[in-house]
Amino acid sequence: MTNSSADDKLLQLIAGSRQGVLATIAADGRPQLSNVLYVWDAAERIARISTTADRAKARNVQRDPRAALHVPGDHFWQYAVGEGAVTVSEVAAEPGDEASRELMGVHSVFYGAVDEDEFIAQMIAARRLVVRLHVEHVYGIFLDSPPGG
Repeated sequence: MTNSSADDKLLQLIAGSRQGVLATIAADGRPQLSNVLYVWDAAERIARISTTADRAKARNVQRDPRAALHVPGDHFWQYAVGEGAVTVSEVAAEPGDEASRELMGVHSVFYGAVDEDEFIAQMIAARRLVVRLHVEHVYGIFLDSPPGG
């Protein structure tokens, strides 16, 4: 398998999931891991993650805008890691602002149609924003079945 076809399989694994573990860099240099739900944009190679402004992951990527997303496959010998630079939206502040619209797009993938006014009020009250991981590099393992299986 060429690197390109291996990368394609790994990107397909990321695209086929909504759950992963986001690794950011804490202020003291240690890794900080968070289980996250994400929405994958294949055309842009961006994983979008909704979080609150006061969470460690949000503070970490605003200080050091690098992260990695680990996405498990069907068994231990199948996983993908996408890593790259991070951009962060503004905190949702008012109905119709860019952050509120982006949050609506992310959350609708997970929860379907919601009452927009109520949803936006919740996003503003929670001080939510979107973390965007721009995947520049992917690595991992993609075995069809576990060794010895």
